[in-house]
Amino acid sequence: MKLKKVPVLLLSLALATPLALLARADGNALPTAPTADQATTSKLVYGLLSDSRYAYRPRTLDDALSQDVFKRYLEALDGGKQFFTAQDIAKFASYQTQMDDAIRSGNLEPAYDIFAVYRQRVDQRVAYARALLKQDFDFTGNERWEYDREEAPWPVDAQELDGIWRKSVMNDWLRLKLAGKKPDDIRKTLDKRYANLKRSVGELKSEDVFQTFLNAYTGAIDPHTDYFTPKTAENFNQSMSLSLEGIGAVLQRQDDLIAIREIVPGGPADLSGKLKVGDRIVSVGQGASGQMTDVIGWRIDDVVAQIRGKKDTQVRLEYIPAESGVDGAHQQVVITRQRVKLEEQAAKAETIVIPAGADEPERRIGVIKLPAFYQDFEGRRRNPNDFTSATRDIARLLAQFKIDGVDGVVMDLRQNGGGSLDEAIELTGLFIDKGPVVQVRESGGRVTVNSDRKPGVAWDGPLAVLINRGSASASEIFAGAIQDYGRGLVIGETSFGKGTVQNLVDLDRWPANEKPRFGQVKLTIAQFFRVAGGSTQHKGVVPDIAFPVSVDATEYGENTYDNALPWTKIAAVPHTQYGNFAPLLPRLEARHAARVVDDREFQWWAEDVAHFRAENAKKYVSLNEAERRAERDRQDTQRKQRQEERRTLGLALDPLAEDSLDDGLGASERDIIKDAAREKLAEKRPDPLLRESAAILADAVDVLDHDRKLSAQVLPESSGPGRWAE
Repeated sequence: MKLKKVPVLLLSLALATPLALLARADGNALPTAPTADQATTSKLVYGLLSDSRYAYRPRTLDDALSQDVFKRYLEALDGGKQFFTAQDIAKFASYQTQMDDAIRSGNLEPAYDIFAVYRQRVDQRVAYARALLKQDFDFTGNERWEYDREEAPWPVDAQELDGIWRKSVMNDWLRLKLAGKKPDDIRKTLDKRYANLKRSVGELKSEDVFQTFLNAYTGAIDPHTDYFTPKTAENFNQSMSLSLEGIGAVLQRQDDLIAIREIVPGGPADLSGKLKVGDRIVSVGQGASGQMTDVIGWRIDDVVAQIRGKKDTQVRLEYIPAESGVDGAHQQVVITRQRVKLEEQAAKAETIVIPAGADEPERRIGVIKLPAFYQDFEGRRRNPNDFTSATRDIARLLAQFKIDGVDGVVMDLRQNGGGSLDEAIELTGLFIDKGPVVQVRESGGRVTVNSDRKPGVAWDGPLAVLINRGSASASEIFAGAIQDYGRGLVIGETSFGKGTVQNLVDLDRWPANEKPRFGQVKLTIAQFFRVAGGSTQHKGVVPDIAFPVSVDATEYGENTYDNALPWTKIAAVPHTQYGNFAPLLPRLEARHAARVVDDREFQWWAEDVAHFRAENAKKYVSLNEAERRAERDRQDTQRKQRQEERRTLGLALDPLAEDSLDDGLGASERDIIKDAAREKLAEKRPDPLLRESAAILADAVDVLDHDRKLSAQVLPESSGPGRWAE
């Protein structure tokens, strides 16, 4: 299921209106022409995006770009090609080379004409879908629902659309049937779902259509440039100022479901201990007992409106766990809305013990998990010598590691989407003795080098950085600098690849007592480059030791955008080369490959990745009930088998805890308590990827120690941070 080309909302401290989806409105009639303010706004945005003084990649608004805007506008309205027919598209053909003229002049009737047809088609399709609910469906045949229609041709006519919608409705019905719903309940649920689609489109206002069209233009410039109407600008600014409360999760549209793409560390969803990345939300209820509202097929901003709420109030979510597949059993969780507390996002440390080998000693590897590059900016202004920051917290953890005598440190930056650029630079400075960290090239071409200027290091021993597809921005700057300096190993997956900088440009110039009229543009103004000259953009940071590509890698990342800025290179800046791991990598790869063969949890993870990718490549689901049930049963059986096998992996109860069980309990009650305790212990085990990363770093220490002994050289003592890799 493709997750690209869809808006992402941060449901953490704030739930902002999505950037590219249409907002809900009040039911006002849709004007046939833009307002005077919208015409002016269109001209202002054109002037901004075509001027190299502001835009990092300005593009000439000509017929070629006009065709791109036309294509993106149709995708924004009907990305699944389930409403328009090829006949409709043929009638729109004359608009392909008129979009540029419309934007420059502010005469935006083509956009409104297309939307008027879209709204008619939605009404027609909803009427057809609701009529289908009066019949019964046969789920014994060989039909299938091809849900990924992004590359499909436009349906020839209404008759072909009927066939597409019949299969879509069958899939909706079968999902609910597999979830245990009765036919009458299924009809009511789906009828309400389809009616809601018609209502939400019918309630759109002129400003919603205008924003969608203008974002087709901004999206043609680059994927991180967006236009906000005054209302959506207000929502966005509220989210950035942390003025709203939510559940602490990043959500993303996944076909007709809302999936969790990220869990914000320290947020309510994270602290609940139940929701995970990949879980799909199907219903939302208010309070601990409020009526559940089916949200499948809803626009993402409507789901946001259901989940968002005041601090200390509760929201109930019904969801399908990621590991269960779309037909898995539904689960529920009650979450109390809160602001994410800075201290909950703080870096945390643990130590992983790598057992001794035949000729190698036991190794103790310190791990620091950093969820975000955080800094208390207000606290720093009040007292620059005492404030909360990622770097200061990690410096304390490293000092403790020195006291504890760990053999190496792994920085775990998985799912760390970035944060403060200053923190990325200062954190790098804990491991290098002064020097450049990142280069920033602005829209005018000027390059600024940002450096660590503090002498000395907090940790000069063995180092590794663990990253995945969710590691972005500041995480990529840190990992890239560590790699360029030869300061440590980078392990995991290729990172996200976002190497650009955005800024908000206010289009309004109004007195304080006057309402804003034109909105704002989030504009790409600069690009990051590593000290070795390569950009973190598009390619991301490529690990030295790679793990199998996870489910996220094909679903999101900078390279999934068709118009992302390409990777490029500028001149390197002088920097110290502490070590060269290239000669070491083949031996580390061999040890890693041999070890994970016997690591059942690592193998399970690799199997799940392979299965997901295979299923995802099909781009369809069967409409045969027996096949769908068999797949669900297979997943349930596999999960139970793994739970049983996990009990044989050393996850036994603590003897003292087992002895403390009340003798008055029955055998079944004791078994239930033991199973729960084992699950708790399993949760405390380092996940297989983190455990393997620690083992790889231990391997590096062992191999280097072995090589030094063989060389029979007496190495001079060095206080430099690269001495372990010399």
